[in-house]
Amino acid sequence: MDLNPRKLRILRAIVDEYILSGAPVGSKVLSQNPSFKLSSATIRNEMADLEDLGYLEQPHTSAGRIPSDKAYRLYVNNMMQRSNLTEDEIKVMSAYCQSKVKGLDAVMRETASVLSRITHYTALVMMPESSTNRLRHLQLVPLAEGYALVVVVTDAGVARDSVIRVPVEMGADELDRISRIISQRYYNCRMIEVGDRMMKELGGELQDRGTFLTDLVETMETAPGANAHRIALSGANNMLDFPAYSDIDRARQLLAAVEKKDSMYQMLKNAGPFEISFRIGSELGEDIFSDCSLVTATYRIGNMPVGTMGVIGPTRMPYGKVVSVLDYMRKSLGSILTNLLEED
Repeated sequence: MDLNPRKLRILRAIVDEYILSGAPVGSKVLSQNPSFKLSSATIRNEMADLEDLGYLEQPHTSAGRIPSDKAYRLYVNNMMQRSNLTEDEIKVMSAYCQSKVKGLDAVMRETASVLSRITHYTALVMMPESSTNRLRHLQLVPLAEGYALVVVVTDAGVARDSVIRVPVEMGADELDRISRIISQRYYNCRMIEVGDRMMKELGGELQDRGTFLTDLVETMETAPGANAHRIALSGANNMLDFPAYSDIDRARQLLAAVEKKDSMYQMLKNAGPFEISFRIGSELGEDIFSDCSLVTATYRIGNMPVGTMGVIGPTRMPYGKVVSVLDYMRKSLGSILTNLLEED
């Protein structure tokens, strides 16, 4: 059974109405919409087909239907339209952009706070990846024959430590010499720039150590950073406003899951490098979030994606409005971080 244009129009109307009212949608409600010009019986038959196809569900206490996760997925992929921001929303976000918040942690906290305040949901902001940090020191520590520990210290602390293979004839003195060269030459250089500069500038000096240099650069670029698993969170208690969590025990479980930041970090990390992405209900992978959706946005410094922000709320959230807010905020955060880096 195909989703013909009429079924698609009816499904979209049901999703829009349910997002607006929170009440199961019956055929009578849609038949009163002058744009349909369909009888209640015709709409009822189409709704039955949509239910058979898995796009609608019928709560046992109501004759109306509600959208399924499958319906929301189709909606955000093909039907959703972004909503215009109100003057008040723009005013709040513009004030945030013009504020003189100092320091990365403060910027992240304020970003999460504004996102939560505007959407009335729970906001999450991942700290920028450590590629934005500056190199302070690199040390190659000899281990067993043919291996060395790479320790990189940045302005954010000990950013990474990894084991790499080294030529068996490379002793402690040479490893220490290379450590000093890199630490002195690239001190205070942004990690995003260090790798390219090392390949260009040290290739001649280490021409007989090409594989080692390549492995060292790759290790510095791909190992997890000091900001890993660090997120700013705001509005966790907003989750308690969802009818699905009116049960006190379930609400406690939800709050515990939200405040477990490692779990939230993984959710943001799994969003991928897309400008905007959605994970709906069961797609979140945990039963406690089965009535929730997570909408995420990637923020950038220049053209480089450095982190993710997101809003978690009920599956019946107004996706078009949330996307508009996230898009505005991700661009704003990118500009703020760029200015911070220039001030540094």
